[in-house]
Amino acid sequence: MKFDPPLVSGRLHKRYKRFLSDIRLDTGEEITAHCANPGSMMGLAKEGSRVWLSKSDNPKRKLAYSWELVETAPGGRAGINTGKANAIVEEALAEGRIPELAGYETCRREVKYGTGSRIDLLLEDPEKPPAYVEIKSVTLSRKPGIAEFPDAVTARGAKHMEELARRAVAGDRAIVFFLVQRTDAESFRVAEDIDPGYAKAFQAAVNAGVEALCYTCDISPEEIRLNRKLNL
Repeated sequence: MKFDPPLVSGRLHKRYKRFLSDIRLDTGEEITAHCANPGSMMGLAKEGSRVWLSKSDNPKRKLAYSWELVETAPGGRAGINTGKANAIVEEALAEGRIPELAGYETCRREVKYGTGSRIDLLLEDPEKPPAYVEIKSVTLSRKPGIAEFPDAVTARGAKHMEELARRAVAGDRAIVFFLVQRTDAESFRVAEDIDPGYAKAFQAAVNAGVEALCYTCDISPEEIRLNRKLNL
């Protein structure tokens, strides 16, 4: 997923009210940018961090800038815009870079299912059961090289696991896809200490037949691209 137009860079002053961030651009201009991340962003919102932003030319937008990337260490980056996750995975699917999800004729986004839920991607083919793919954007890392999810309590995430488990029991494929939007991750784990409820729902879903996949990303100010699979 390429950034077009190219991102601009600056330094973070603060993130507040979850969806707002004050940033000083490299040009010296001070702006308020949209922060498209409902999580805690633990470890990613330190004052002075180098950040990269996209700019919209839509005159109807209240905030022209959106915070996209943050430097995690010299040379390391994380993608903080959770709204990009589905597009990154869908692009990789179209390019045939996720062998576990290959061989489906169609892919639809945001399809209603279960009890008031929407599945991120629904893969369908007349020769096989449908595959329900729930995508989770992963940005937390509290120990070097280890990516974790979630970074805050998520009742919604636990519900998604329960919905996927029901699809698996019914005979469909059900997949939770952890997209690690960090360049410094070597392994992944569920953060049980942060949200025991989610960890319990995740394990119950896996026991019911839900598949868990985890991939990292290559991240640069030019693009975010699916990289390689991590073992769970």
